[in-house]
Amino acid sequence: MKHSGKAALAALRLIAWTAAGLLVLLGGAWAAKWIAFAILHYLLWPLVALWGLFVVFALYFFRDPDPLVPTGPNLVLAPAHGKVDVVDETTEGEFMGGACRRVSIFLSVLDVHVQHAPVAARVAFFKHTPGQYLNAMKTDSARFNENVLIGLDCAEPRGEKIGVRLIAGLIARRIVPWVREGDVAQRGDRISLIQFGSRVEVYLPPRARIKTKPGDRVLGGETVIAAFD
Repeated sequence: MKHSGKAALAALRLIAWTAAGLLVLLGGAWAAKWIAFAILHYLLWPLVALWGLFVVFALYFFRDPDPLVPTGPNLVLAPAHGKVDVVDETTEGEFMGGACRRVSIFLSVLDVHVQHAPVAARVAFFKHTPGQYLNAMKTDSARFNENVLIGLDCAEPRGEKIGVRLIAGLIARRIVPWVREGDVAQRGDRISLIQFGSRVEVYLPPRARIKTKPGDRVLGGETVIAAFD
């Protein structure tokens, strides 16, 4: 499956940077003053323990299980792991071209943060919008927060369009897309990573039959959230 292992590499980069920072702190204290190093000596094990906890958290946060992608025609899968907290009708003019249905999924810091293609499709639209970093628990955070909108031209049913908006949050301040305009993705393929808590919205044509509701827990690349009859 495409992009397998990229989340683990992101975790290893963070771990390496924090390890380098810890070494620089120790080396700087030793070079500056012996007394400072002596004081830091008493803090060494607490610092190492905190770094160890960070390593465990980073490896847990960046976990990336292979999805059990369901088979069947005309299905739309959840692009993200998390909790559905909004199912409504809205307007999305940049790609969907007007009225559409929306399924919004909140990702806590404990959820998997790799996103998956909800359908087999070609990436027909890609736009990054800078913005704020408001708490992603707010359902209207997409209006203000940094986000990336990915527009998909479906292979099944052919001719339909689905939008996926990746939204940064208060803690999540980095969206890492793994697809660009013109790329082709299969249903369940990995398409992006959002670091720490965030939100993902799915925009569907009005005729799509929604198969989820607020309060449902969904798994990216596995849970069916809509279908086309």
